[in-house]
Amino acid sequence: MVQPTEREIFAARIVPYRSLSRRNFRLLVMVFSAASFFTSLPFVILGAWPIAGFMGADVALFYLAFRANYRAAQAYEDVSVTPLELVLAKVSARGGRQEWRFNPSWTRLERREHEEFGLQRLSLVSRGRSVEVAAFLGPDEKAAFARELSRALSEARRGPQFS
Repeated sequence: MVQPTEREIFAARIVPYRSLSRRNFRLLVMVFSAASFFTSLPFVILGAWPIAGFMGADVALFYLAFRANYRAAQAYEDVSVTPLELVLAKVSARGGRQEWRFNPSWTRLERREHEEFGLQRLSLVSRGRSVEVAAFLGPDEKAAFARELSRALSEARRGPQFS
């Protein structure tokens, strides 16, 4: 049985959004490669063969840029709230982990909003420390996350519920 002080009020994993699946990425690279090949073919036939090398370099750079983008997508943030503790863990794409622990009673969620673009930044602030959270999310998703996290912090401030 879970103790009331250890009961998880809120837990979320925030990951970067990628609209292109790996399958569609492969398809895109194949289409781009074929287009580059057929575009450079007339130049090779006319004797301007160095054009094919530049077209190949374009394909290679295109591929490497997407690979770097997918590698960066391995980063994530974990947020967990219990009645006694708020834990924020940020894991980089290379696996480096940073962790912050806050007392939910003394932690506030600071929002920086732009009137035209919506919620731009969310930060957890406690005792002079400020840590940005949910940086991967867009303005609408940040607003929804902020509502849920604020609700969880309010519930945590009420303390553990003993039966």
